[in-house]
This record gives sequence, structure tokens and C-alpha cells, in this order.
Amino acid sequence: MGQGGVVEFSYDLVVNALIAGLLLGAFYAAVTVGVSISFGMLDIVNIAHPAFVILGSYIAYIASRLTGIDPILASIVMLPAFYALGALVYQVYYASFERYGQEALRGLAFFFGLLFVTEVSLVLLFGVDYRYVEAAYIGPNLCSTEIGKFAVIQAVCSLGIDMPLRMLVPALVALALFAALQLFLSGTFLGRAIMAVAQDQLALRLMAASPTRIKRIAFAISIATASIAGALLIVIQPVEPSIGREYIGRVFAICVLGGLGSLTGTLIGALLLGIVESFTATFYGPSWAPAVAFGFLLLTLAVRPAGLFGR
Repeated sequence: MGQGGVVEFSYDLVVNALIAGLLLGAFYAAVTVGVSISFGMLDIVNIAHPAFVILGSYIAYIASRLTGIDPILASIVMLPAFYALGALVYQVYYASFERYGQEALRGLAFFFGLLFVTEVSLVLLFGVDYRYVEAAYIGPNLCSTEIGKFAVIQAVCSLGIDMPLRMLVPALVALALFAALQLFLSGTFLGRAIMAVAQDQLALRLMAASPTRIKRIAFAISIATASIAGALLIVIQPVEPSIGREYIGRVFAICVLGGLGSLTGTLIGALLLGIVESFTATFYGPSWAPAVAFGFLLLTLAVRPAGLFGR
């Protein structure tokens, strides 16, 4: 902030704010992708998804502390367990609400209850203290590592660009997660069935596919992504049980901004939100970032109500 309240924009600040926004946005995308599947494709308003992300953070924390395994690797190992948890949650949701057509309000209350129970259980088990993990890439900057000795990386570092590995590694993992899901959804029969289940269940039945089974698989996949997103979160920052509340508004905002059911839209929407938050926090202060980011969301929806990639 310059004299007279005028904001001073310098090359270093602008470039680093852009890089930080892209890295932050990639992480937001990893947290949101599960909601993009459950809400955007299945029309299930799973407001408990951030709680499953925090659960993933604590699982990564426990595995890292007890065995010394890398937290991100631990989250990949735990994918089958989170998949099974998601399948169980959907089966209860279906048997209790969806099959009777009561998913609108009572289903929402069900997921709110899951959010509350998960958070309280974590408080009882771990308390309210912040927990963190240790890994070789938490702390160093890309320019200070062995990779930084390559000519291309040196050229980037010479421009004054700051790329902390604790943000870069999660961003790369998030992009890999998106690529894997996109290949699965577009390149397999099951993936195409998941994208179609919310649009035409009769057509699925004619193809000898059970809509309930497809939705159970899709919802299980959405919860499985929370395992990886949780590990990325605890790599980026320490966590405590209630921190998931900070992401409820963001994940649904990104999902709507990108266009319901569009993974490409989710990724681009998350990157845009991350950039907006980063620039706002850099030049005007962190307290303004959420307000400006959601203002950007409202402005975008005013111009394009279906979202960036909405049908």
C-alpha cells in the first residue's frame, strides 16, 4: 500500500500473487472435485464433504506419526477404505431417504448430522489442538532443492518467483487426481454411466445398468477423493476438527461457478477463485479475500447463470 492509500503493483508481487493463486486454486479443486461428483452429477447435496476431507487429514496425520509414511502416500493407501465408507453412507442415504423421495430436506439434514458427528468425534479423539505432519517437501522452496539446479528452474527462480514445495506438490497431486478422474469418466462405460445417471435413468436401465448401483459407485468415488484432499490440506497447513467449515461455502461456490457436473469447469473455477483470493490478500489484505472472491462468483453467475461450463 503506497502513500495516500494507493496500492503499489510491482512485477514481483503480481507474478508471485498469480503463482500463489494458481497453486491455491489447484488445492481448492482437489477439495471440490468430490462435491462436483455428488452434487453436480448425482444431485446429492453432501454438505458433510469437508468433514470427510478433515477426516482424511487426520488419517494422514496418524499414519505419518505412527509409521513415518508420507502423508500423501498414506492417503492413496487409504483410498479403498474411504471408497467403502462412501458406499456405506450412500446406502444409508438411499434406504432412508432417496427411495422414498425425501432426499430434499431430510437428506440435507442427514448430511448436516454427518458433518456434526464427524466433527464432534474428531474433537473427542484429538481435542481442538492443531495437528501437522512432516515431510521433505514441507518448508523448502523449489529454487533451493536439487531440482532447482536445472537451467529452466534457475531461469524461473532468477525472476524472483517464489514456489514453496508445500504448495507446489499438493497442486501437482491435485492435477493428477483430476486427470485420472477425467480419463475414467470419459473413457470407460462406468464413467459415462456416472455422467448420465442424473440425466436419464431410464436410458441406463435399458442398457442393463442399475441407477442405484451407479450412484453408489459415484458417491463412493466422491468420498474417496476426500482422502487425498485431506492429506493435501494437512500438508499445506495445520488442521483442527472444525476447520472444514471454512470450506463448505467455497466448495459449493466453485462447483456452481464451474458449472454443475463439469470437472473441467470445477478446475477452472477453482483456479480463478484462487487467483482472485491471492491477489486480494496480497494487495488489500487477507480479510478482504473471501468477500471479493464471492463477489466475483456472483458477478460471473449474473453474466452466465449456468456457470462457466454449464449446460
